[in-house]
Amino acid sequence: MIINIAHLYPDMLNLYGDRGNIIALTERMNARGIEVKTDAITMGKSFNADDYDILFIGGGQDFEQDVLLDDLKKGKDAEINKAIQGGKVMLAICGGYQMLGKYYKTYDGKMLEYMGALDFYTEGKPERMIGNYAFKTKEGIEVVGFENHSGRTYLGDGVEPLGTMIKGYGNNGEDGTEGVRFNNTFGTYSHGPILPKNPQLADLLISKVLENKYGKTELTPLDDDLEEKARKQVFKLYIK
Repeated sequence: MIINIAHLYPDMLNLYGDRGNIIALTERMNARGIEVKTDAITMGKSFNADDYDILFIGGGQDFEQDVLLDDLKKGKDAEINKAIQGGKVMLAICGGYQMLGKYYKTYDGKMLEYMGALDFYTEGKPERMIGNYAFKTKEGIEVVGFENHSGRTYLGDGVEPLGTMIKGYGNNGEDGTEGVRFNNTFGTYSHGPILPKNPQLADLLISKVLENKYGKTELTPLDDDLEEKARKQVFKLYIK
């Protein structure tokens, strides 16, 4: 088995070590005898989403997102949208998550037209939402993470949240939602990165990747004792 990953803008969108998500996916698949190949899709480099099984885009600051918009709109946006609508697995973090939506309105009124691949929008506020937080997915996975964002995201029709908040702000600090989920696309505000801290979530993505490419596949269990102890300790110390 071979899984191909497209890592979008790894040189610009790696706030809080988000590339650790790629490392976690790679290590967990390698441990199961699955070969992983990752391509860096940088500015000016075109790509065909059909060549990849996973798309990943990390988080960045507002300035970096603004700079990348022109490059995205030269064809990458169409490929990303094709992947999303076709059920490819995608993980998008913070700023990368925001760029999948319709627009970002900064707190001083500047409008940034985003990809519009999913029905949601984001509005910036002067106050940031920062801290350790936790949410629960519809599968019952309790996810721990770290958020640091000034954007408030509001979901529209046809998409669902990645999870419901246990503690923290999440999408907007108002409606108890965190992230977005559509087909096999997962968007979240969780930096840290999210997947090494939450092996069950990593395996959920891997299961969907393997099902897409090879049909339904049973994952070989891994020894996650240390990871689970760390996750539970974070939950105990910072969340409850």
